[in-house]
Amino acid sequence: MTRIVILGGGPAGYESALVAAQLGAEVTVIGVGGGPPGNGGVAAGGGLGGSCVLTDCVPSKTLIATSDRVTAFRDAPRVGVGGAVSAEVHVDLRQVNARIKALALQQSEDITERLLHEKVTVLAGAGRFAAEQPPRAHRVEVLDYSGRIIETVEADVVLLATGGTPRVLPTAVPDGERILSWRDVYELTELPEHLIVVGSGVTGAEFASGYCELGVPVTLVSSRDRVLPGEDPDAAEVIEQVFTSRGGTLIKRARASAVRRSDDGVLVELLDGRVVHGSHALMCVGSVPNTPDLGLEHVGVELNADGYIGVDRVSRTNIPSIYAAGDCTGVLLLASVAGMQGRIAMWHALGEAVAPLRLKTVAANIFTHPEIATVGIGYEAITSGAVPARSITLPLATNARAKMQGHSDGFVKVYCRPATGVVVGAVIVAPNASELIFPMALAVQRGLTVADVAGTIGVYPALSGSLAEAARRLMLHDDLD
Repeated sequence: MTRIVILGGGPAGYESALVAAQLGAEVTVIGVGGGPPGNGGVAAGGGLGGSCVLTDCVPSKTLIATSDRVTAFRDAPRVGVGGAVSAEVHVDLRQVNARIKALALQQSEDITERLLHEKVTVLAGAGRFAAEQPPRAHRVEVLDYSGRIIETVEADVVLLATGGTPRVLPTAVPDGERILSWRDVYELTELPEHLIVVGSGVTGAEFASGYCELGVPVTLVSSRDRVLPGEDPDAAEVIEQVFTSRGGTLIKRARASAVRRSDDGVLVELLDGRVVHGSHALMCVGSVPNTPDLGLEHVGVELNADGYIGVDRVSRTNIPSIYAAGDCTGVLLLASVAGMQGRIAMWHALGEAVAPLRLKTVAANIFTHPEIATVGIGYEAITSGAVPARSITLPLATNARAKMQGHSDGFVKVYCRPATGVVVGAVIVAPNASELIFPMALAVQRGLTVADVAGTIGVYPALSGSLAEAARRLMLHDDLD
């Protein structure tokens, strides 16, 4: 029986554990909870699920789901519902955050129960490679949060799935009260009077949008000339327009040099000398991999210049019996990718047939208001001519269901090969874009043509009808772009 030890209990860890157990391996998962008690809100007392479930993805999207409800009330007059119902919306942040924590822990318990049902051994603590390694195997030490070795396990195969943690600027160190990381916000008991979000990438844009929809005055500080600089610029423009229409403030081409406490809040100092005053500052300046203190030097696993573990397309490190998956690899920081990396690693390690990871078929979503979902070849590659493609963009406002629901912000964009009509990419900006992107992801994954999509009978009226309409127009070479 192959002995497999997995360091980390997030999506990469627990998904790979399930695969390995079902294939008959002896599986041990090390790494339960997000840290010692009191270290980061939801993480305290947590179990399996890693940062994704306990402190990051699940909590943040739960907060955003709450903001969606608030938005629905405030937008009710669009569909003829007015008066006190839509005018007065009270948000009890203490109750909201209590629900977020409870939901995260329930999700963690469900994951743990599933692993235990599959006979996976779950060990609390942190794992690292021992200084002395046995021949043709690996020895891993399990440490408690005081750094004391409490157990030692041996493995034929090790999967590193230790994730990442918020990047901290030395001049803006979170204190958990006024200067916050995205893991601290769930300890707030009242809505901020004025929240300054530093960083306009995915995390910054999501929190800025979410708190703005909750009714909080939000200032978003972006070092670039637009929010979401890595995304489709048309999509980013929609997010900016909606954000500012809700009362949000954008400060572009401005880099924060420091964040300091004031008597009644925070001062965000910008490199150009400007100072932004607020009640709270939320630092969203990226993440760093959890790769220190793993004892990698004892087994020869190599890191790149940014501290990430290098892997190939089947998740192998430079050491054949050691694999890595998830945010610690820096491949693509998505829970879905982490889970697939872990599954691929176990299939490969245990001799199963496996297809290497294909990043060009990965669907991604940004949970702003409205959402942005993407799959396949992106804007830069197509507009630069690197990938020849035809494209079409249909405004959401032309969709019958969107009109019924009072939605006007957003669009559907589809890319296909000029000669064959094979779908190579899509961008959807709409409510629940995360759900709408699936048929386009399936088309990209399976090499379907616009004729295949256009020939599929869907539901009318539906937001997804815009996808079929885009396909029909591309099939007829009726491009709008």
